[in-house]
Amino acid sequence: MGRPGYVTVPILTVIAAIGYAYYTTVFLAIPAWLGLSTAAGGANAAAFTALAAACVTTYAVAVSRDPGRVPASFVPDVEDAESPIHEIKRKGGDLRYCQKCSHYKPPRAHHCRVCKRCVLRMDHHCIWINNCVGHENYKIFLVFILYAVIASFYSMVLIIGGAMHLPKDEQPSSDSPRTSIIVCGVLLCPLALALMVLLGWHVYLILHNKTTIEYHEGVRAMWLAEKAGNLYHHPYNLGVYENLVSVLGPNMLCWLCPLSRSIGNGVRFRTSYDIPPSTSPI
Repeated sequence: MGRPGYVTVPILTVIAAIGYAYYTTVFLAIPAWLGLSTAAGGANAAAFTALAAACVTTYAVAVSRDPGRVPASFVPDVEDAESPIHEIKRKGGDLRYCQKCSHYKPPRAHHCRVCKRCVLRMDHHCIWINNCVGHENYKIFLVFILYAVIASFYSMVLIIGGAMHLPKDEQPSSDSPRTSIIVCGVLLCPLALALMVLLGWHVYLILHNKTTIEYHEGVRAMWLAEKAGNLYHHPYNLGVYENLVSVLGPNMLCWLCPLSRSIGNGVRFRTSYDIPPSTSPI
C-alpha cells in the first residue's frame, strides 16, 4: 500500500480498466453492432462517453479529496446541551483520545493506520483510491460506485450486442476485435457483480446511517445488549429519509452531482436523541 496522495498500482489498474472498457465499447463494440456513423451508434457512443467521464471525474475527486481532518482545536464539551451523547472507550468509560495524534476524537472519527491520522466519520481505508473514505469524500465515493455500476452494465449490453454482430468468418487473433470484445466482456462480468454488491452494501449503510466500522461495532453492541437483556439502537439512525439527507444533502437534484460536497463539519452529527426544534425542553 502506498502513502496517501501518491499514485499507486491499484489506482493505475482502475484507470487502465476504465480506458480499456471505454476503448472496447466505443471503438469496437458499437461500430460492430450499430456503426458509429449511425444516429443510434453516435447517441450510444456519446452517452457512454459522458458516463465514462463522470466515472473518471468522481474517481479523481475520491482519490484527491481529503477525507476529513480533526480540527486541532477540537475538545469535547460534555456540558454542551446540543450534543446529547458522547462516545467513550469500551474500557474505562473515558472520552475517546487518540494517543498517536494527541487529540480527542470527535464522534464517529477513527485513527487510520495507513494514513497515520484520525479521519472524520471514517468508513474504511480503500486501496483502490489510496485514501480513506471519510466524511468529506464518502458521498463522492458512493456516486463513483453508482456511475461505475451503470457504466459496467451499459458496457456489457453494448459488448454483447457487438459480439453477436461480428462477422462469423473472422479469424480470431490476439489483435482482432472479436478477441478484445470477448476479453473485455469476461472481465466486466465479475467486476460489475462486485461493484453491484459494494453499492448495495453502502446503500444499506446509508439507509441506516452507519459506517462500515459502526456496523461491525453495532454487531458486538447488539450482542452485548441482548446478553444483558437490553435493546440496542444505533444513535445516528434518524429514519430513512433523514439518513439519506444527512449523507447526500437536502437537495435531491444534487444527490448524484459529481462535484457536490458533504453535509456538515464532520464533528457534530444529529442523533435520534436530539430534541425536535418544535419541542420545548423539559
